[in-house]
Amino acid sequence: MDINLNDLLRRYRSHPFEDYHVETEHTGKISFKVKEGQEVRGPGGKWGQRPGTLLYLLERERNVKKIHATWNGQIAELKREKEGRFVEAGEVILAIRHRLGKEEIMDRILTRVLHIFPAPQRARYLLIPELAQKLEKTSEKGVFIEPGDESLIMSLMKRDTLISYDGPPGVIYKVYFQSGAIVEQGDPLLGICPPDKLRYVQKVIQRIRTEWEE
Repeated sequence: MDINLNDLLRRYRSHPFEDYHVETEHTGKISFKVKEGQEVRGPGGKWGQRPGTLLYLLERERNVKKIHATWNGQIAELKREKEGRFVEAGEVILAIRHRLGKEEIMDRILTRVLHIFPAPQRARYLLIPELAQKLEKTSEKGVFIEPGDESLIMSLMKRDTLISYDGPPGVIYKVYFQSGAIVEQGDPLLGICPPDKLRYVQKVIQRIRTEWEE
C-alpha cells in the first residue's frame, strides 16, 4: 500500500498530538488530583515500576483506588463537574494530550504501509525464543514469516499460549511491543512488510528521519 507521505507529514506537523481518553475502571465516587492543562508523566523506571502522576481517586465501599497516568502529556477535557460524584464504570473523565515524537510519528505512518498483526486480547506478550534469536541476527533481508508460523507467547492469568501468525507472508519489519509488557487488545504486535515493498518502506522511513524535526 502506497501512501501520500506529503499529506501525512503536513497533517502531523499541524497537529503532532494524540489524545488518550481515560475511563473509570469501576463504579465509585471520584476525586480528581490534577487540573486542566497540567503536565503529567507516565510510568518511570527501566521496567515501568514507578507509577505515573496520580490522576484521581475512586472510592467504592470505603475502598479507595489510586489511578495513575499511563502516558506523558497534558491534561485535557477534564470532567470537573463530576468531582465528588458517583460515576459508572467506563465513563470518560479526562484525556491526556500526548505530543508525538519522531519515532512515534514513524510508527503511525508505518501502520498505514505494513500489515499489522494485532493483540487478540489484553495480555503480556513475548516473542518465541527462536524468532527473537533470528531477529537479533537479522540481515538486510529481514526475517520472513508466513501464515501458521508460531511467533508469539501470550501470557494471561498465569497461563501461556502459543500464538500463530495469520496474516499475509512477508518480512517482520517492526516489533511494536516490549517483551513481557502488557499490550491492550487490538494494539499492534508486529508490522509485516511484503518483500517487494521493503525498498519503498525504507525510503519512507529515511525521508521522515531527514525531514521531521522534534
